[in-house]
Amino acid sequence: MKAAVFSDTHGCVALMLEAVRRSRPDVIIHLGDYARDTAEITAEFPEIPLYSVSGNCDIGSAAPMRDTVPLGAVKAFICHGHEYNVRCGIDRLVYAAMEEGCRIAMFGHTHEAIYETLGGVTVINPGTAGKGRTLTWACLTVFDSGAVDCRILDL
Repeated sequence: MKAAVFSDTHGCVALMLEAVRRSRPDVIIHLGDYARDTAEITAEFPEIPLYSVSGNCDIGSAAPMRDTVPLGAVKAFICHGHEYNVRCGIDRLVYAAMEEGCRIAMFGHTHEAIYETLGGVTVINPGTAGKGRTLTWACLTVFDSGAVDCRILDL
């Protein structure tokens, strides 16, 4: 299963849409800050399942603050990250993922891409797809065995 993961689009959707066109993912995940940008994804790619959460800039959004999503053989915990104080470290996020039985934890908020494993949990931040010096996204592959591979790609 291949997932296209974006965060912090801040109203800039053109590059995100192009990445989805090129990568042809099985699922799309948007980790907040301008969750409303997902309306354009849904309009152009109605056949691709979309999971989205609210960020600190999504006041009044109907999207949840956090969610767990099935990704093939594993579950992923998704959130924007501000509620877990991720700018000061990712331990709280990893513990939240563990409590939900998730092997993957995804977040945004910091605008800095990461891909690492902590306490047996694969942690992914796709960076920012909307505002910043470097615009990035994550192409995540979950194999039938449950193995995970992630590439952080420039937009």
